[in-house]
Amino acid sequence: MYPADCKYTKDHEWIKVAGEAGQVGITDYAQKQLGDVVYLDLPQVGRTLKVGESFGTVESVKAVSELYSPASGVVRAVNSALAEKPEKVNSDPHASWMIEITLASPGELDALMTAEQYTDLVK
Repeated sequence: MYPADCKYTKDHEWIKVAGEAGQVGITDYAQKQLGDVVYLDLPQVGRTLKVGESFGTVESVKAVSELYSPASGVVRAVNSALAEKPEKVNSDPHASWMIEITLASPGELDALMTAEQYTDLVK
């Protein structure tokens, strides 16, 4: 269920790395807990993030939840199409990246969970 090419946080974000960049989103588990996503508040391109820092919020019919960066880096892209149609998070959360960051310390990813470890966490 959880793509093996991603790493996962205990806060239910995923990061998919390609080269020096990583795309970040929320997991299927997170979107199911939230319910219907209706709004995303995402950062500006160029913002510097530290691992674990809040980079925005996701609002659903049930709650507003913080989004946390799984790695340190600089926001190099924001998925504006997703911000305009946030409900896509519910239909395909692992293809619905929110931000893309240029990684400052790729070694930080070693502290994240594999798909198998994350699956065990959310059982």
